Amino acid sequence: MPIAGQITSRENPDAIISVENVSLAYGQGSAANVLEDIDIKLHEGEFVCLLGPSGCGKSTLLKIIAGLIAPTGGTAVMDGEEIKGPDWHRGVVFQQPPLYSWLSTRENVRFGLKMRKIPKPESLRLADEYLRKVGLLDYAGHKPYELSGGMKQRVAIARALVNNPRVLLMDEPFGALDALTREDMQLLLRNIWRETGCTILFITHDVDEALSLGTRVLVMSRSPGRILQEFTPPFTYGITGGESGNTRYTPEFHRLREEILGLINKQKLPSLST
Repeated sequence: MPIAGQITSRENPDAIISVENVSLAYGQGSAANVLEDIDIKLHEGEFVCLLGPSGCGKSTLLKIIAGLIAPTGGTAVMDGEEIKGPDWHRGVVFQQPPLYSWLSTRENVRFGLKMRKIPKPESLRLADEYLRKVGLLDYAGHKPYELSGGMKQRVAIARALVNNPRVLLMDEPFGALDALTREDMQLLLRNIWRETGCTILFITHDVDEALSLGTRVLVMSRSPGRILQEFTPPFTYGITGGESGNTRYTPEFHRLREEILGLINKQKLPSLST
């Protein structure tokens, strides 16, 4: 059941994404289980953070929703249809942006539009529009090796959003960035989410990041991954400009942070014995 906060401004319509009783196992035996009985619903305009320790199956679950791998049990559905493969309606951003080194920034952003046979004038206009959104229009002609890590991640976000996906799936996209760049990227993403209304599923193992960004935070157990608890922090709807730093020092933020950390840390650590 949702706790600790309230949804302040949005109704919950029918789910865009519905994950029901999803499990994934590699091989035989309980030790091969990666995910067990996962139930998640993503609704229009939500920013859902999936939080858990390393190795709990967060990325595996995201890949199932993206259509990159199939579950061994249960179903993943988008708009009433079973997810059977990748689809441009579900954009994906990984921690290491897989940009094409031989293409310019503009052509990397435009790549998906070309694959969809969008006419060149329109695809160029859209590419520049989204480069402007992420603050990189002046770098449209640069190659990936000429960009910093944060800039490459901005390109990856623009490339995912330019297709106007209904859902944006993000797998620890800021995990490799330094602290200052990470905060800048969180602010950028929060602003883009507000502007576009895109539904976001954001994978992280950083409690502060989840509480700063998510309208809902789902906490996963250690492997095999299960959903332990759901939180509905009110911070994302209220944060504007550069207020996220101040929000992290409020008593409510601290209380939620400690509750989630306690929930994760009290789980039994995996045995190191053979």
